[in-house]
Amino acid sequence: MFDPTCKFLAENFSTDFATWLLGEPIALTKLSPTELSLEPIRADSLILLTSDPVVLQIEFQTEPDSTMPFRMADYRLRVYRRFPQKQMQQVVIYLMPSRSDLVYQTVFEIPGTRHEFEVIRPWEQPTQLFLESPGLLPLAVLTQSSDPSQTLRQVALRIDMISNRQVQSNVAAASGILAGLTLEKDFINQVLRRDIVEQSVIYQEWREEFLRKGRQEGRQEGRQEGRQEGRQEGERSLILRQLARRFGAVPEDLSDRLATLSSEQLEALGEALLDFRSVSDLAQWLEQP
Repeated sequence: MFDPTCKFLAENFSTDFATWLLGEPIALTKLSPTELSLEPIRADSLILLTSDPVVLQIEFQTEPDSTMPFRMADYRLRVYRRFPQKQMQQVVIYLMPSRSDLVYQTVFEIPGTRHEFEVIRPWEQPTQLFLESPGLLPLAVLTQSSDPSQTLRQVALRIDMISNRQVQSNVAAASGILAGLTLEKDFINQVLRRDIVEQSVIYQEWREEFLRKGRQEGRQEGRQEGRQEGRQEGERSLILRQLARRFGAVPEDLSDRLATLSSEQLEALGEALLDFRSVSDLAQWLEQP
């Protein structure tokens, strides 16, 4: 949930991110990882934005990642291969506070090769900066604020001031999702208006994805249950045929009780049939706990 939300923010508020990360409001467009020829690494968390002079790469991470330095060097070379004339700014943004040394690594180095990139730890960033741009509002609760709850209230006030209804709802939804990294769900729902959040593209896509997965799981469970029921019915029919051959017709009440047995019980009954001398033995077996 966090990866697509951060991607949405960076791609739809690229000027806000350019102002923050590049120092000027450069107009940026999305660059697909497939344009870099080779198979992308972790393309789900990769954000590439480009303009004539520069390519901006942003990676949002919730946890420290030991492979990050190599990935930064790898993507720098891929971009150079595709756009040798362009500069490149690479930024890793770790969303969750961590004492791991990994969140401070800004260099990939092997004998003969050294590559540097930038790392931002929002919990060390001043909150006010993130309250000044719609695209950065969702990150505000993750900043240096001593009171994330109060910061979310400030975010909510600024969201209410956004005149464009669609932008307002998208920022609200993203703010709610990222606030979930530090605040309780009930509090977030109290502060952010649900009617606005539910109108957002993020919420609608998340809801559709949730429903799609639910339908898939439902179909899978249905197929599994169908196979299970078919297997049980087959075992039941086999047992009835064996009983009929040995003892004649099986009373209807006993036949109905066989239909309630699980696969494990039917297997146990199949093994016990060899010891039955009459249908009454079946009735006694079914009476057992």
